[in-house]
Amino acid sequence: MSAPATITERLLCGERSALARLITWAENGDPRFAPALAQVWGRVGRAMRIGVTGPPGAGKSTLVNQLAKLYREQGRTVGVLAVDPSSPFSGGALLGDRIRMEERTLDPGVFIRSMASRASHGGLARAAVDACDAMDAFGLEVLLIETVGVGQAEYDVMDAADTVLVVLHPGAGDSIQAMKAGLLEVADVLVVNKADQPGAERLQNDLEESVHVRFLAGRDWRPPVVACSAGKGEFVDLVVAAVARHRAFLEQHDLERLRRAKRVAQVRHALMEGLIEALWEGRGWRRRAERGLFAERAPCAVAAALLSDILDHLPPPGGESEASA
Repeated sequence: MSAPATITERLLCGERSALARLITWAENGDPRFAPALAQVWGRVGRAMRIGVTGPPGAGKSTLVNQLAKLYREQGRTVGVLAVDPSSPFSGGALLGDRIRMEERTLDPGVFIRSMASRASHGGLARAAVDACDAMDAFGLEVLLIETVGVGQAEYDVMDAADTVLVVLHPGAGDSIQAMKAGLLEVADVLVVNKADQPGAERLQNDLEESVHVRFLAGRDWRPPVVACSAGKGEFVDLVVAAVARHRAFLEQHDLERLRRAKRVAQVRHALMEGLIEALWEGRGWRRRAERGLFAERAPCAVAAALLSDILDHLPPPGGESEASA
């Protein structure tokens, strides 16, 4: 009797259950995830990764549903990673995107995974990039990554996606304010959804003017502003065309260099998270912080003392450990 297939062997054979299990490992921080992904790492990097972000109520899920439909009509397989906000008490999430994308769930060429944001404050779950890597290795050709609708803090998506769509809609009084706060810099394509509603044309004009002012010089790619009505399935093809133009631009301007920079950011985030977990609870730094605060020291002073202690125990820069890395 032959030995049972490993999860990576099952993944390479196209078993969706193996992909689902691998993503669960990523979510739970299972130590089996890293070696499993390492075995299929050579297959990662072929998928087109599209982030979809923006404030609540903009119609992100509806747009993702329509994008998945159009990419399937092109004959491409699609992976959807929909991140929903977590309860601050239970850590759970409604995961309602499966409900909104019900018509896609029956398509064997579409894989949908909902994920709770848990402790993340940047619009993405901690394991979202790992999940995308797993779907990429599985062979899905287009990955649609929908972030939590937290408005002005969705910057993690830049490290997960090649192209970022920022979705806005008329009637939201803070849309332009969100642009001023930084979302304009996140966007590769600006999407005015619900374009059939009053105020859509004005919002589009305002965004185009903002792009003109911000990116008049010093930037090769200027985010186009595209209007559509995802709920009616109207003009979503224009969004797909804008994504294709941005993809062509990236391929002409060193897509691999951009991805390497994002991988470095991913390593930094994972390293920081691992260090905080290991030091804060595992090495008793939480108790040390509490003792410092009980001694009526300011939080910034306690943090500075802990950081100084950490740095004092590190080897000098440029040593053997750095060379081996």
